[in-house]
Amino acid sequence: MVGLLPQTNAAAQAEVLGDAWDYRGRPAARSTTGRWGAAAMILVAELNERLTTLGIAVNLVTYLTATMHVGNAEAANVVTNFMGTSFMLCLLGGFVADSFLGRYLTIAIFTAIQASGVTILTISTAAPGLRPPACTAEGGGIGTCSRASGAQLGVLYLALYLTALGTGGLKSSVSGFGSDQFDESDRTEKSQMMRFFNWFFFFISLGSLLAVTVLVYVQDNLGRPWGYGACAASIAVGLVVFLAGTRRYRFKKLAGSPLTQIAAVVVAAWRKRGVQLPADTSMLYDIDVGKVAAIEGGSTKKSKLKERIPHTKQFRFLDHAAINSDPAGEPTKWQLATLTDVEEVKTVARMLPIWATTIMFWTVYAQMTTFSVSQATTMDRHIGPSFQIPAGSLTVFFVGSILLTVPIYDRIVVPVSRRLNGNPHGLTPLQRIGIGLVLSILAMTSAALVEVKRLRVARDSAVPAGAPVPMTVFWLIPQFFFVGANLVVYLFAGRWYKYKAGRPGADGSVNGVEMADAEPCLH
Repeated sequence: MVGLLPQTNAAAQAEVLGDAWDYRGRPAARSTTGRWGAAAMILVAELNERLTTLGIAVNLVTYLTATMHVGNAEAANVVTNFMGTSFMLCLLGGFVADSFLGRYLTIAIFTAIQASGVTILTISTAAPGLRPPACTAEGGGIGTCSRASGAQLGVLYLALYLTALGTGGLKSSVSGFGSDQFDESDRTEKSQMMRFFNWFFFFISLGSLLAVTVLVYVQDNLGRPWGYGACAASIAVGLVVFLAGTRRYRFKKLAGSPLTQIAAVVVAAWRKRGVQLPADTSMLYDIDVGKVAAIEGGSTKKSKLKERIPHTKQFRFLDHAAINSDPAGEPTKWQLATLTDVEEVKTVARMLPIWATTIMFWTVYAQMTTFSVSQATTMDRHIGPSFQIPAGSLTVFFVGSILLTVPIYDRIVVPVSRRLNGNPHGLTPLQRIGIGLVLSILAMTSAALVEVKRLRVARDSAVPAGAPVPMTVFWLIPQFFFVGANLVVYLFAGRWYKYKAGRPGADGSVNGVEMADAEPCLH
């Protein structure tokens, strides 16, 4: 019996993870925590979030114009501000998760905030006093429409921005918390992690598809209270399912925000801006090979393994942060940074031009959920004598083009380009980004030509005010297709480029930049 004890203890230790804990703060047991049992709960929560957020966004412009009686341009601004705020708040959510709450609490709290916002939105659509009266018809025409009052719009904006706050906090952590459920040091679990991200994308696509079809149909045919009520119920179910998995989750130690590291390097460099840089870069302060020196509160501690990044000559000003002007002292991270930390910040700076090009993509994408939907409301949307496609459901062609382009690119474009240029990945990331920009141009060119034709048909046919133009809505398909294909070719390449540019050791900084580049279609 005694001889068996060491083997038994070793087996027990092998089943306990050294870098993860369970909900009680004990080392996580491999057999009872994490893996697919926990990841499935997170996938369901993501499905419900995507269903809720996109179910509101894609059809919001028609609610603003038809019910709240605001102009098309103002409605488009409201929608883009709502979506843009939710993406930018990923920075706040990521900072809170990395520095204070951790991913689990961040997801739970911000999902509850999103649920409260959608609930207020549902109430605002159901309560007669929170929306203006319907237009008064005069002589068979459209009649007089009263614009929503400031108080009515105030309640609506409160609901939308609470929803945006919840979305931003949730999106910053959900995929990372899912990956936390798998142990990268275990070959089997590492393989499962890759499959998790495939399923993550599948559930996002499924939620998007249901949002632009089922939920938009409910909103247009049963009423906004039913449609937005379904969104509120969806996010509430997602929260309940997520909390139900608490006992199975693996929790990781707070890693600290990459934004803090960036700020610390910049502050340290600015403080020593007058100190001359040494000619020999080996004189700059850096980590021991294979170890990272974490300087916190005046004490130097060893933490997780980290590779040293070779010095580069770009952005030399930041090198001042690694000058150890007081070797005998105990500086904080705001006074002295390792050269590796400096190089990680340089990596972020080098990625900014790539990041900036995505601004143009999202400018084009924003038209698909605003002005393209407005175009659709004025066109013939009938299929057969009785069924009419909801204007917001035109986004289904965007989702469909993504699902169509992925296998075409993988099975046709990559093999052909591999033979032509010898690159094992087919097109290089920068080539894909360039092609994506061309697709953006084609999308807007198509949209402009269709709008010119729509206006000409409207003038020539002399349709009465408010009546649809005798022009099929399927003219809008090309612009949705080009933007969807752009997402596959361009945006995925941009993310891959940023990921590769940040290696090795810059994962945290890269993720920090990714927060500001949040993809609505993917997250």
